[in-house]
Amino acid sequence: MFRRWWTVTAVATGIVGVGIAWLLARPDGPDPSALLRVIADCLGATALGLGLLRTGLFPVRSRPPIWRVTAVVAGGWTAVEAALIVMSAVESLGGGIGNLTVSTFGAYLTDITVGQLGLVTVMCTATACVYALWAFRTGTDTSSIPVVALAVVALVARPVTGHMSQQVFGALIVSAHSVAAAVWLGVLAAMALTLRAKGAWASMLPVYSRLAWWSVWILAVTGAVNAAVKLGGLGALVDTGYGRIVLAKTVLLVILVLLARRLRATWLVSVAAHRTKADESTVRAAVHVCILTLAFGLAAALATTA
Repeated sequence: MFRRWWTVTAVATGIVGVGIAWLLARPDGPDPSALLRVIADCLGATALGLGLLRTGLFPVRSRPPIWRVTAVVAGGWTAVEAALIVMSAVESLGGGIGNLTVSTFGAYLTDITVGQLGLVTVMCTATACVYALWAFRTGTDTSSIPVVALAVVALVARPVTGHMSQQVFGALIVSAHSVAAAVWLGVLAAMALTLRAKGAWASMLPVYSRLAWWSVWILAVTGAVNAAVKLGGLGALVDTGYGRIVLAKTVLLVILVLLARRLRATWLVSVAAHRTKADESTVRAAVHVCILTLAFGLAAALATTA
């Protein structure tokens, strides 16, 4: 029951992040689609995290069963991405949802780059869902690498078309930023959803801690480059809605890093020594995930702010 409620709370905090961004940026943005984007991004990160739990990054003896949860998460991700494509098509073609015919929607998916990338995203998420369902129903000890690969493609397909696509190595920088953020959130969310034993937390949390450390550094560097290219100067940090969201995101990143350092010095030590119950670890992980989704809300709003 707790796992159900904290996932709802995580989605809610992501939406709150979008709301904070709206207050900071109005009237420059963000677009209403940011509400769906943050849900899609969080589900995508979780799908990636679930896949990573079954790879060689983590000890074999502690890897949890993931396929049922992965199928549900990937299915929800597919539904949200499909809704985003429809919203994008309506906005691009104009006239409202009532005027979006099958033929015009089909042309949008095949002739317009944003529509093509949206279609690729939905195909990836749907394939990940079907693959997870097959693995769950057959009960085979199959590889999760396909889920990881499909999730990465789906996560970076939309961001690579932004303003950084015009820069040298821009697509690579944006892709690294998106994947690093997804790893930071997704692996911890996946652990909170699937780990049931104290011993599993003891062996897997230290691995996550190292992954999160690298993710933070990649996020900081790529985020700084991204913001510098978009803003063009320090004055834009306070004079534009985009800049104010960047400031808020930076402050939240610093808070998250400080919180992570404290958890590393307390929770990680206690878990490694098998002194923390599994339920307590789940609660701590869930709280941290909810704060991370707040940052995801700011990021989703940033992507749709002028």
